[in-house]
Amino acid sequence: MTSPPDSKRDLLRHIVATLAYRGGKACRGAPAPFAAFRADATSRTPVQILAHIGDLLDWALHLCRGEHVWNNAEPLAWDAEVARFHEGLARLDAELGAGMPLGCREEQLFQGPIADALTHVGQLAMLRRLAGAPIRGENYFKADIATGRVGPDQAAPRFEF
Repeated sequence: MTSPPDSKRDLLRHIVATLAYRGGKACRGAPAPFAAFRADATSRTPVQILAHIGDLLDWALHLCRGEHVWNNAEPLAWDAEVARFHEGLARLDAELGAGMPLGCREEQLFQGPIADALTHVGQLAMLRRLAGAPIRGENYFKADIATGRVGPDQAAPRFEF
């Protein structure tokens, strides 16, 4: 079976939607003190991690355009960083969906900013548990994740435990 020529781009868009689903779950319903929680004196707070994810998404968009631009944004309030997260995902998804040539290889886009963002979403989920506000485990294989669905309104979980 031959894959269509844009199969890598389609997979990247699905990964971005997966990031939206998992990241949205890690952020949704977090108690107000969670944003400033520290697992240790030298660790980043959840809002700092979320700001870093926003920076990674901005970097990914620049890389798509062939630009090597990095910005360390000052963290905003938690709700503003959650909005920035979804806005960054929407911009990246739109860029990937436009079909224009990318300024880098798809594999590089994944191995750099996107994989890093997935790692940090996992950190947020772990910190939720450490902060006493865990999210429920889920069989993500069964999750209703749809390419292009990158906003805060995600499908309800299908199989949590």
